[in-house]
Amino acid sequence: MTETVPTGSSISQSADPSGRIELAPGAFPAESPFANEDLRPVPVSERKWTTYNFAALWISMAHCIPSWTLASGLVALGMDWKQAVFTIALANIIVLLPMLATGHAGPKYGIPFPVLARASFGLRGANIPALIRAAVACGWFGIQTWIGGSGIFALGSKLTGGEWEKAGQIAGNPWPLWLCFILFWALQIAIIYRGMDFLRHFENWAAPFVIVGALVLLIWIAVKADGFGALLDQPSKLGWGPDFWPVFFPSLMGMIGFWATLSLNIPDFTRFGASQKAQTWGQALGLPTTMTLFAVLAVLVTSGSEVVYGEAIWDPVALAAKTDSAFGLLFALIIVLVATISVNIAANVVSPAYDLANLAPKLINFRTGALITGVVGILIFPWKLISTPEFYIFTWLGVVGGLLGTVAGILIADYWIIRRTVLHLADLYTPGGRYWYASGWNWRAIAAFVVGGVLAVGGSYSTVSEDGVASGPFPHDGMIPFLKPLADYGWAVGLGTSMLLYVALMAGERKKVREQAAKATV
Repeated sequence: MTETVPTGSSISQSADPSGRIELAPGAFPAESPFANEDLRPVPVSERKWTTYNFAALWISMAHCIPSWTLASGLVALGMDWKQAVFTIALANIIVLLPMLATGHAGPKYGIPFPVLARASFGLRGANIPALIRAAVACGWFGIQTWIGGSGIFALGSKLTGGEWEKAGQIAGNPWPLWLCFILFWALQIAIIYRGMDFLRHFENWAAPFVIVGALVLLIWIAVKADGFGALLDQPSKLGWGPDFWPVFFPSLMGMIGFWATLSLNIPDFTRFGASQKAQTWGQALGLPTTMTLFAVLAVLVTSGSEVVYGEAIWDPVALAAKTDSAFGLLFALIIVLVATISVNIAANVVSPAYDLANLAPKLINFRTGALITGVVGILIFPWKLISTPEFYIFTWLGVVGGLLGTVAGILIADYWIIRRTVLHLADLYTPGGRYWYASGWNWRAIAAFVVGGVLAVGGSYSTVSEDGVASGPFPHDGMIPFLKPLADYGWAVGLGTSMLLYVALMAGERKKVREQAAKATV
């Protein structure tokens, strides 16, 4: 195979005074097999998301049941609440950096994640990171939909005096639980079918609503507990000495991994940004602050629950179900519904919808991709994955998700170091163009991905309890024993290794890339 680069160049794109690039009229290669209307660059006139829109997006996504319980996992490892909140805050500040780096291409060029990946991986090679991201998202969509449906069932059962729990069973679960799951699934698909602008309006409304719900829960438990309980005074079992750091760094990587997937596909949202300032400030204000405050809120509420009920209840649905007020239960039901929908659609439907459209642009559009995501979310049997978390967490989310840091390193290196943020939009859709490489594949990106991926996840291992029970499917010594020390730092190892290796492998191409970039109108 030979690498092909066009010998000539015509002006096919222009920049507005703020530096946002768009294609000239008629320059979009609509007939290309790599193009459709959902993947094409968003016109500058349609890039309208403001700072509030991006902040609201993150506020809505951060206020979900899994993020509420993050601090509990760290406390269970021996941290006190201050150490847990510190770990969560630092992790979200760190993950914000690649989020802003990859998000930059969105407002500037109006392109989604899989199209941005074409610049480094090639027009065909981009399907590798896109499908990995889609696989993780489809899995999470199914899991979150089951969790949301189960939460609705739990609160609804309390409202009906437990009648739902006594209903006839289908496949081992009461039929109202299946009904809640299917209706919740259908509601999410209906929302995303309305398109990204409708999603923007939904997130704008959901953000303050969920905040109010969380504060109501805090006030309710504080009144009942006449304070916030002993959890706030519970000392760390680790201290700040040598026992703390071996727990801290793997925990930090885990907290980074919570939103690391979004650091790849954040251009799916920032492509609608009105400016770089909007996406930068919106994300900076929305992500680390919300996750930190939400962790503090979770600690306060849980500590209060220990006073009232004699045990620390970290699950907000289980805590809300303790109330005997019909109004309180209905309010909690709506909060759970809105909170889960807002995070699940934004984090787990938008990305695979674009990723699957990238796989076959002439056959799959955004809406079809969203529907496929929903179907896959059912076909993975999330109720079974929940019952065997060691399989799902370790083999799917742990390993496949760990590869995403490797992809992020390549994207950042290509966009910021190799190309200095200069892209030629038309060639991102054109066979034989600048990003065609060798028949649509850039072997350098593939090599960096493979090496970084092996280093990131090759040492994956399972811990063994005192009873000799393994916590996952991997060998105790790691799949590749000498890489085991790297396993707890997989995301950082993958990102750093792939970034450095990609830059090294592209060294011979950098001059050519700069010459080509000079032909793009910027």
